[in-house]
Amino acid sequence: MKRELRIASCGLACCLCSKNEVCNGCHDDSCTDKDYCINRKCCIENGYEYCSECSKDCKNGMLAKIKPYAFTLFAKRYGIDCLLDCLEQNEKNGVIYHRQGIIGDYDKFDDIEDLIRFIKSGK
Repeated sequence: MKRELRIASCGLACCLCSKNEVCNGCHDDSCTDKDYCINRKCCIENGYEYCSECSKDCKNGMLAKIKPYAFTLFAKRYGIDCLLDCLEQNEKNGVIYHRQGIIGDYDKFDDIEDLIRFIKSGK
């Protein structure tokens, strides 16, 4: 885990991304998606680092998908540091963020609350 890369604006885990060997994360100006990422642009325009800092229940951009939305909701409830702590512990316990391509253990959920419980417990 590259904890220093933290979380993308939309909640995805740059710190665990399989591309983080060549990518410095969403908050870096070298981000290849920066010109079209709706969530990053919105955060910058509104003075937020993360979508989780916004009081709106937004499902724009990446937040239309279960994983980033659940990660953002988790961060709203418990904070970014708690999210990072849970992701780090889960990784130590064998949970894989990107197992095949960009699909991993956090992608097998259809229910947001089930995914949030999984993030928290790793089970």
